[in-house]
Parts: sequence; C-alpha cells; structure tokens
Amino acid sequence: MADPLWRYAEVLSIILLLAYAVVSRLPGPRWALPTALAVLLVDAVRTIPSAPGASGNGSQFLSPDIGVETAPAFESALTVCWAPLTAVLVLFLAWRRGGWHRRTAVAATTGAVLIIGYAFVRVVDIWLAIGAERRPYSTGTDTAGSMTAVGLAVLPPLALGMTALALVTTLAGHSRGLASIGAVLLALIALPLTDASIGAVPLPLHVDLRGALFAWDAITPTLSTPQPMPALTALVELTAYLLLVTGLTASSRSASALPAETHRAGPER
Repeated sequence: MADPLWRYAEVLSIILLLAYAVVSRLPGPRWALPTALAVLLVDAVRTIPSAPGASGNGSQFLSPDIGVETAPAFESALTVCWAPLTAVLVLFLAWRRGGWHRRTAVAATTGAVLIIGYAFVRVVDIWLAIGAERRPYSTGTDTAGSMTAVGLAVLPPLALGMTALALVTTLAGHSRGLASIGAVLLALIALPLTDASIGAVPLPLHVDLRGALFAWDAITPTLSTPQPMPALTALVELTAYLLLVTGLTASSRSASALPAETHRAGPER
C-alpha cells in the first residue's frame, strides 16, 4: 500500500483557510467561520495518517473465524461525519435568518430526495439480501443485528447531507453564490460517506457492495492511489471548504468596498 504524499497536507490546508478567515473582514457573525474551521482542524489533527513504516500502518485484518470487537455502527459513522456536520451546522445557525427563498428551497428539496433515496435504496437492498440468507454469518453477526446496524450507519451521512442542503438555501438567499457551491459539494460527499459507513458494518462482501456507486472499488485502485475513492472524497471536501471561505470573505470585501467607492464619488458632484 502506498503512503500518502504528505501526511500533514490536510492539516496545513485547513490551517491556511483558518488564518485567512481570521484576518479577513467577515460578514455577519465573525465567530462562525473561524469556529467551523477550528472544528475541522481538530478532526484533521486527530486523523493524521500514520507515519511511514509504523507498526501495522493503520491496517486491520479480520478473520471470519475469530470474533472481532467493532464499534457500534452509528458511532463509527459519526466519527467520520461529526466534524463536517458540526461545521455546517455552525454556519447554518449563523446565516439562517433572512436566507430562505422558494426557488433555492425547491432545488435543495430535490437534492434531499436524491440523497435520502440513495441511502434508502442501499439499506433496503442490503436488508433484502440479508433476509434471503439461510445461514448465520461466519462473522458471528446475527441477521437482525446486521439490519439494525446498516440502518443506523446511514444516519450521520444523511444528517450531513440535509444540513448542507439547508446551508445551500441559506447562503444562496444571502447572495453568497460561491459559498453555496461549496455547501453543495459538502452535500454531495454524503453519498460516498453513506457507502463508507455501510462498509464499516461487518457484512459478507457480496452483501456489502450491493448497489454501491461510491464504494472503495468504484475507481480501480493503483499502486500510486490504493484508495482512490476516499482520496477523491477528501479532495472534494477540501474544495468545498475553500469555496465556502472564499465565497464568504469575497462577499464581505465587495460589500465593504461599495460604500468606500460611493464616498469617494461624493465630492466630485
């Protein structure tokens, strides 16, 4: 398995965004964007990849004949989604007033139907496959427990997608177009996170990948990119944060420049 090009790339990216947000003249509550980025920074530091040559290098080997202790499905999914979910929720609470318009609400509702529909189809498909099994799983997981685990695993990604779509509507209503595009990207990563959360549930391989469009094998792995789908998801997520920061700060600079130009034009009349 190839090592990451630089283990601290994500941490440095968020630090730069946080520094830029702090020194910029932010509109609205100035605490919101730095607070959201600080939450993301904490999670980025917590999830720094292991050093090259470290014992195990973060790998985990599971044997079907040995009982393996795994974290509850909901907690595993929440561990992946809590930081972007918290960041999006902070921004939504800070910008929610006066940003609700019917046109953007209709578009957000369409996106919500797609995200919820994808999770629903995946869960039901896995439930049907589990129910068709006539024998207990060799992993030691009972059928009812597997069904419950899959249903709980998709809840944090769904919460992220719905909150991000609400933020899209709010930012679009405040004419923050670039920032709203960033929120759209955050809503879209709920799809691969849904597959990743289901993949954390101990299931047979033929059941785990049923109907998955964004699973780890959706893009053929290579030696240079052994996990292309998680890497692409991380890239889209960082792009979303960049658009959010750029969109909010650029809007504030434009708004602050307008009164200055009007003031300079006044004496010439």
